[in-house]
Amino acid sequence: MQEYHVIEAGFLFCAQTHLPGMESPVIFRLSPLIRIVLLSLYVALTLPLPFLAEVTNAPVSPVMLWLGISVGLIILYAVLTERVILDAQGIKVAYAAWVPRLLRNGWSLPWSQIKQLKPRTTGQGGLVYYFLSNEEKAYLLPMRVAGFARMVKIVEEKTGIDTTDVYPLAQPWMYFILLGFTLLLLLVDAWTIMTAISSGQLA
Repeated sequence: MQEYHVIEAGFLFCAQTHLPGMESPVIFRLSPLIRIVLLSLYVALTLPLPFLAEVTNAPVSPVMLWLGISVGLIILYAVLTERVILDAQGIKVAYAAWVPRLLRNGWSLPWSQIKQLKPRTTGQGGLVYYFLSNEEKAYLLPMRVAGFARMVKIVEEKTGIDTTDVYPLAQPWMYFILLGFTLLLLLVDAWTIMTAISSGQLA
């Protein structure tokens, strides 16, 4: 049976206390904090819409809104199943088996094909990195996985590329702040919905 080392929430879960080189794949999953924040924010932003549609007699049916919100939640959850797999051959980005390729298509790249790790500035002023292959193709380095520092350390060991200045796209404290505002928004949603129900505006 092939042994997998799974890294989540910044910790390493495996049967051994160290990784013996790259004898078995190492899996880095999206940070649980990021998953919780994004899913909660989606719910907070969309939950009031069907209720508002009913109160205001909007042309869009609340049932259709519930359907759209449910589909959107499934799509978001599918995107959040992203995981990075490192082994002796190379790096691979994959998603859960149930996620259609049309929705999210992963990629893989052998260590020997990685020529450079190139930075790019985002529209919001952040910094992301792309693997540049020998064929001049660019592959986005996942920036939001738990254990990011360990992941780039392995990349450095396997490729010889200096990753000293490579950091996650956002620091954990930023997501904690966003989580706080999201919880506040959920409280406002709950108060608004309960007020509408108690006043008889909702059936």
